[in-house]
Amino acid sequence: MDDENNSAKHEYYDRKSGRRHGGGSGIVGGAYFMAFIGAAVYYIMQATTFWTGVLGFLKAIVWPAMLIFKLFEFLKM
Repeated sequence: MDDENNSAKHEYYDRKSGRRHGGGSGIVGGAYFMAFIGAAVYYIMQATTFWTGVLGFLKAIVWPAMLIFKLFEFLKM
């Protein structure tokens, strides 16, 4: 049964701005952003040259993917 008023979607429509807002994704995005900032600061502080700092910044962007890959490798999935 498809019901447009289904509360399981956790979305609402703002009449003033005319936008749809999804619920709950802001907290995850905020946590990822804070973790990204922490990883970037860590990697850049460990850098001894400019290019290792650039590499550290790129590592900070993709560290969640590396973490999940290593987790799956550990769990033999």
